[in-house]
Amino acid sequence: MQKKTVRIGISYSLMIGLWASAFPGIRAGLESYTPEHLALFRLLIGSMALLVFAVLTHMRLPDMKDIPAILSLGFLGFALYHILLNIGEKTVSAGTASLLVTMTPIFSAMLSRLFFGEHFGLYKWIGSIISLLGVSIISFGAGNYTNSVNGILLILLAAFSESIYFVFQARYIKKYGFIPFVTFTIWGGTIPMLVFLPGLGEEFLNASMNSTLSIVYLGLLPTVVPYFALAYVTSLVGASEATISLYLTPAVALAISWVWLGEVPAFIALTGGMVTVAGVCFTYLTVNKMIKILNPYFLSKKQ
Repeated sequence: MQKKTVRIGISYSLMIGLWASAFPGIRAGLESYTPEHLALFRLLIGSMALLVFAVLTHMRLPDMKDIPAILSLGFLGFALYHILLNIGEKTVSAGTASLLVTMTPIFSAMLSRLFFGEHFGLYKWIGSIISLLGVSIISFGAGNYTNSVNGILLILLAAFSESIYFVFQARYIKKYGFIPFVTFTIWGGTIPMLVFLPGLGEEFLNASMNSTLSIVYLGLLPTVVPYFALAYVTSLVGASEATISLYLTPAVALAISWVWLGEVPAFIALTGGMVTVAGVCFTYLTVNKMIKILNPYFLSKKQ
């Protein structure tokens, strides 16, 4: 039991730390690479690493009938998500970007309600309103208003794109397993990005070592390892409990950005970020608490 607890703790640390470090890593990469080339380079590195992993583990390939859906989800969850996030981070700080991406669970809940009829109760609506208020506050504390607001909108679109990926992945995870599915969708996200291949070699030759190493780091670690860690924790404690810890990511991202890039968050932007995270946490912590309280009641009624 103690060993399992230690492993879960290490997995949580990997998830939160690596995903948080991706935001300043992107900002460092953008110093020498365009958003499109950064996304392509990162996904190419991740895809090649996963190709080696797939060969070594004799990973089963997806069925032909599932390939169109997997390619579509890969495009939304990786290609489009990374392009929009990278472009947004040209005018939005890494810490602020990480706060905006916390809207993904809210978007996911709304899409689940729309497409699968999942209940979206009062607490979720209250949490959504709080989070949207936080995003509005962030926009007023982001420096160059026009450019920053455009960046904020792009990052919110990135969060929405990733939420589609999360909402529609369940049946394929059940069929193939979490790790193979993530591998397939990363490959699926990399293929359409190849349209940006021209010019990448020249940019690579002229790039600073810091930018290139940042992208190599992004491709090998934040793009791959946290998904495996999440799969491990989910298998032990369930998806709800596993993912709720990720709301710590923005706080860690702000700290890493401060140290790595010297980005000191403006007070109003930091306040807006805290409001955004509070709204998301209110939604899920309150709902989960209510479920735990009501479950024994309904079980007793059934008996």
